[in-house]
Amino acid sequence: MIALYIALGILAVVLVLLAVCAVRAALCRPPEGAKRTLEQTEDERARRYAQQLARLIRSETVSSRYDADKSRFYAFHQVLEKEFPHIHAVCEKHVFNGSLLFKWPGQGKSEPIMLMSHHDVVAADGKWTHEPFSGDIENGVLWGRGTQDTKSSLFCFLTAVEELIADGYTPACDVYLASSCTEEFSGEGAPLTAQYLKENGVHLRLLLDEGGAILHEPIGGVKGVFALLGVLEKGYGDLKFTARSNGGHASAPVRNSPIPRLARFICDVEKHDPFVSQLHPTAREMFRRMTPYMSFGMRLVFCNLWLFSGLVRKMMPSISAQGAAMLKTTCAFTTAKGSDGLNVLPQEAYVTANMRFIHHQPTDESIEIMRKLASKYGIETEVIYKDYPCPVVDYQSDVFRMVEDAVHEQFGGIGVCPYPMTGGTDCKYYTEVCENAVRFAPVYMTHQQMSSIHGLNENITIAALPDAVDFYKRIIQKSE
Repeated sequence: MIALYIALGILAVVLVLLAVCAVRAALCRPPEGAKRTLEQTEDERARRYAQQLARLIRSETVSSRYDADKSRFYAFHQVLEKEFPHIHAVCEKHVFNGSLLFKWPGQGKSEPIMLMSHHDVVAADGKWTHEPFSGDIENGVLWGRGTQDTKSSLFCFLTAVEELIADGYTPACDVYLASSCTEEFSGEGAPLTAQYLKENGVHLRLLLDEGGAILHEPIGGVKGVFALLGVLEKGYGDLKFTARSNGGHASAPVRNSPIPRLARFICDVEKHDPFVSQLHPTAREMFRRMTPYMSFGMRLVFCNLWLFSGLVRKMMPSISAQGAAMLKTTCAFTTAKGSDGLNVLPQEAYVTANMRFIHHQPTDESIEIMRKLASKYGIETEVIYKDYPCPVVDYQSDVFRMVEDAVHEQFGGIGVCPYPMTGGTDCKYYTEVCENAVRFAPVYMTHQQMSSIHGLNENITIAALPDAVDFYKRIIQKSE
């Protein structure tokens, strides 16, 4: 009988908890005026901007860690001189081995800001619908490598400044405009620019760079349009894992040769993820703001993270790979090499892995986890490159709210969320000169356009360009 009473008591508690959770989910609704879609108009201005941006796209600016030739970037600078004559007439210009920095002098009423992008792009291999450096415009879409990553945002903030200068506007503060030619391989461009600012005593109130964007349904099950403002950037690492043996003839294979050991190691990492998922406060706030736009079942969970956070950590990989990457260190195996002969057992074989380090399990701790796991299979670990998670921008700060207000003013009732980024940016080099590096390009993109970044058929809807230009104008005008 006592056991029955205990069971009934437990059942009653469970039912009360579920009732509370259900009521919270039912009351969680989008605010009045919230936009579920974002419509932008292809007008004469959008078409004119598209023609200008197309000229930037046609300038091939592929960068590589292994190519020291910067002539293509200097040729691109000449294109910018033709497209933005007022900037080149009014602003101070500095060039750091192909990377650019402009200073637009202001009235000195507040700390300076910087708008930043990069003009290098990754290689455009594979078969494209439109040639990757054609700058073709068809049915309201501009095609080409760099249309999203990131000549579009570069074009839009340069256009914003160009038009403000033409209108006789003088900003309240100095406005810096930066564009690296080495971002795609974490090269010297941004470090040289940041060092120049530091040496000249420049402290930035705001740095606005690439990162988040404007997306419809940014995570599966979230119905709405959101501006994702990147405030958390993970660390970055490239590791090499090498297995060795005495080699031998493939006709008499021995057990535990290098490639099978590497294969077992990779399978171990894939099947038994060694990294801990955790809901960072930034991720919690992002989900809190998205929750009203979810289906009732998802609202039931995300409205009650105090109860279901463990469930969310487990189910996130099935909801969204990007969402899962926001919660933990990630490891992706990227290249491999074994024997040079088809009938030869390798004396040495290796794989490389690209890692992104989360704040609660940062760079050195995550690398040590991988090192210990690799050693179980007799595999050596070499760190090719590493850096560390960046300081997290406070989404409650006045500067973040200024950017948030500019989004609301320009795009109406779309949602705005702080965003834990899964990729990397040049912002990591500016931590000594700016505490408020917000990673956000104000460009609306489709899921196809997002997936085309670093892939095939990169493109941008030209109707998105005028809003992005006007957003940058708002940022400059609000920086007083």
